[in-house]
Amino acid sequence: MTDNTTNIGSADRPDAGVSTLKGRTGAGAPAETRGKTSIADGVVAKIAGMAAREVPGIHNLGGGMARAFGAMRERVPGSGGVTRGVKVEVGERQTAIDLNVVVEYGVSIVDVTGDVRSNVVGAVERMTGLEVVEVNIAVDDVHLPDEEESEPEEGRVR
Repeated sequence: MTDNTTNIGSADRPDAGVSTLKGRTGAGAPAETRGKTSIADGVVAKIAGMAAREVPGIHNLGGGMARAFGAMRERVPGSGGVTRGVKVEVGERQTAIDLNVVVEYGVSIVDVTGDVRSNVVGAVERMTGLEVVEVNIAVDDVHLPDEEESEPEEGRVR
């Protein structure tokens, strides 16, 4: 069996002692063709979740049960709820995103979902280089101004 690595360089070269693989040519090839980058579903879900939450008129992400379980999960240190209400499918060059949202009462749902779609596509494509083929948005609820979020009554003296 032959040795697949060889040391290149001498003491007067800046790359002295750098190992390269025989039979592979990287010199002159564009950097983006010198290896493969894979992006995990969770990365795309976090980007999409953050981008959706940035849009005015979005109260929260996730359906009823997802929000209830998410509220419990958020109380556990280190378990962020950024991806709650976000489902993604990531391929080699493309991704599809499904969002479940709760909008504020009084906003135009058509306008808000259009803004969400635009913001999510822009953020995901800019940060990952993946083509977003679709962003499906399900509006699960409307948050009314007098509705309170169910917060625990910790530390309350009765």
